[in-house]
Amino acid sequence: MDEPTSPSASSFRALLQQRDFAWFWLARWTAVLAVQIESVALGWQIYEIARRTMDVKRAAFMVSLIGLVSFIPVLLLALPAGETADRHDRKGILLFCYAAEIASVAVLTAGAVMGFSTIPILLGVAFVFGAARAYFSPASTAMGPMLVPRELLPRAIAWNSLAWQTASVAGPAVGGLLIALSTGHAYGAALILYGVATVCTLLIRGSTQPTVQPGSRWSLMKEGLAYVWRNKIVFGSISLDLAAVILGGATALLPVFAKDVLHIGPEGFGLLRAAPSVGAAIVALYLASNPIRSKAGIAMFTGVAIFGAATFVFGVSKILWLSLLALAILGAGDAVSVYIRQTLVQLVTPDHMRGRVATVSSLFIGASNELGEFESGVVARFLGPVGAAVFGGVGALTVTAIWAKFFPALRKADRLD
Repeated sequence: MDEPTSPSASSFRALLQQRDFAWFWLARWTAVLAVQIESVALGWQIYEIARRTMDVKRAAFMVSLIGLVSFIPVLLLALPAGETADRHDRKGILLFCYAAEIASVAVLTAGAVMGFSTIPILLGVAFVFGAARAYFSPASTAMGPMLVPRELLPRAIAWNSLAWQTASVAGPAVGGLLIALSTGHAYGAALILYGVATVCTLLIRGSTQPTVQPGSRWSLMKEGLAYVWRNKIVFGSISLDLAAVILGGATALLPVFAKDVLHIGPEGFGLLRAAPSVGAAIVALYLASNPIRSKAGIAMFTGVAIFGAATFVFGVSKILWLSLLALAILGAGDAVSVYIRQTLVQLVTPDHMRGRVATVSSLFIGASNELGEFESGVVARFLGPVGAAVFGGVGALTVTAIWAKFFPALRKADRLD
C-alpha cells in the first residue's frame, strides 16, 4: 500500500471526516495534557517534600520511586489487560480507566488543598494511576485502528503521535505555571481535563467490541506472547525502546536539575519538561505529511542513537539554552523511533490480537519509562544527577550498537506499508 502524498492539513481533514476518530483524537489530546500536568506536579511535590529532610541525592532517589511504583501494577496486570482488550468493549475499558484517573487526581487535589499530602500518599496514588494505565494503554492502542479505514492508518498513527506530543509540550509548561501558584491548581486543572476526555470518549458511537477468539484466557495470553517473540522485527523494535530508555531515562531527574543544578525554579522546570516534546512534536508534524517511505530500520536506529547522544549533552550542560536544545533533540530522536515502532506493530498485527500485542508493547514501554526513572534515581544516588544523565546517554548509544548487530531483520526493515 503506497502512502498518500497530500499535505498534512488535507490528511488531517480526511481523518476528521471519520467522526469517531475525531472524538478519539480529542480525548487523547486532553487526557495526555492532564497526565503531563499531573506528572509535573507530582514529581515537583515529592521532591519538594523530600528536600525538607534529605540531601539532593536522597531526594532524587525519592522522585525516582514514582516510576517504580507506577510500573509495578503495569507489570502485574499487563497480560490480563491485553486479553481484556481483545475480549471486551474497548471504549468501556477506557471509560473505566478515566474514572480511576479522576478518582486518583481528586485525592491529589484534596491533599494539596487541605495539606495532608505525604510521600507515601503520593506514591500510593501513583500506584493506582499505574493500574489504570495498565488497562488503558492496550485498549486505546487497539481501539484506534477500529475507527479509521486501513489506508488511513499510518496517517492516524502520525496524528495520534502529534496529539500526544503537542499535549506533552503544553502540559509541562502549563503545569510549571500552575505549580508556581500551587500544586492544588495543577491537580485541579488535570481533574477537569480528565472529565473532558471522558465526555469525548462517550461521544464515540461506532462499535469498539473486538471479535472474540475461542480459547481460555491463558491460551490467548500465551498466543500474544508467542506472536511477539516469533516476529523479530516487532520484538526487536520494542525491546530496543525498552533497553535504550531504561538506560537513558535521565529526564526523570528534571526536578533535580531545575532546583539544584540549573537553579531555575518551577517555571524553568516546566520548560525543561516541555522541551523533549517540542522536538518530538516537530518530528511528528513532519511525519504526518511526509511518512518514512524506505530504510525504516536504519531511521529507527539513528533516532535511538540521537536520543543517547542528546542525553549525554544534557547531562554535562550547565547552560539553560543548551539543556533545552539537548532535550528537544532527545525528544526528536525518540519520536522517530516511536513512530516506526508503532507503525510496524499496528500494521502487521491482526485486529483480534491487537490488544494482546499492544499490552506486550505497553509493558516494554512502561518498563522503559518507569524503570528508566528508577534506574536514573539509583545511579543518581551514587553518581549524582549529572553522572546519572551521562551514564544514561552512553548506555543508550551502547544499546543501539548491540541491537543493530543482533537484530539484522529490524536493521534491514525498509517500507512501512
